[in-house]
Amino acid sequence: MPLTHADTPLRLGVNIDHVATLRNARGGRDPDPVRAALLAQQAGADGITLHLREDRRHIVDADLPAIMAAVSLPINFEMAATAEMQAIALAHKPHAVCIVPERREERTTEGGLAVAGETARLGAFIAPLAAAGSRVSLFIAPDEAQVEAAAAVGAQVVELHVGAYCDYCAEGDEEARDAELRKLFSAAALAQDLGLEVHAGHGLNFDNVGPIAAIPELVELNIGHFLLGEAVFVGLEAAIREMRRQMNLARM
Repeated sequence: MPLTHADTPLRLGVNIDHVATLRNARGGRDPDPVRAALLAQQAGADGITLHLREDRRHIVDADLPAIMAAVSLPINFEMAATAEMQAIALAHKPHAVCIVPERREERTTEGGLAVAGETARLGAFIAPLAAAGSRVSLFIAPDEAQVEAAAAVGAQVVELHVGAYCDYCAEGDEEARDAELRKLFSAAALAQDLGLEVHAGHGLNFDNVGPIAAIPELVELNIGHFLLGEAVFVGLEAAIREMRRQMNLARM
């Protein structure tokens, strides 16, 4: 029987990377990502996401074990498919690892992982992570070939990249927005049919989250940049609670 919105209350993972970005802009210890993770937990977040980039532009190596020790929430460790990041994940064994594409010159993650073109390499790469007990997620575009490849390589989860949808919302391009939304609905349905858990993220805010949260197969949204920006004005707890409210409204 197909799942309904009511059957799958959405989890909210809060990405705290840009607290570390602000800390690193000046050096020192403040603001502390651990404190942000604890506040997110207090506000009702279901998980903490952090991305240890190869250039350490925000989260640094010491942040991962510090946050894991401080909070009781599941940790979603975003990482590139490199030997260095694999070794770090195997050493700390976070609840989940999310494999993302990464280029040094990009401002943020651009597009989804090209799983369909790298099934052999990615299958071998994620096998030890899964064997160590981490749930393996692949950050992909809402594309049928990528979803099928994610299932083929042994991932347990796909996180759908909703950045294009969010960009079209911001531009006011309703036709392109709706076309992208249809792709997301279709990809989520296919992923669930293939036995994958479905997450989504990248660029979500109060104005655009509703149609994404209404996708019935989704079980988790990962949101960071907007929440931390909104926290400048209303505080992190208030920003997270309002996002949760918007997600719940969409499910209703």
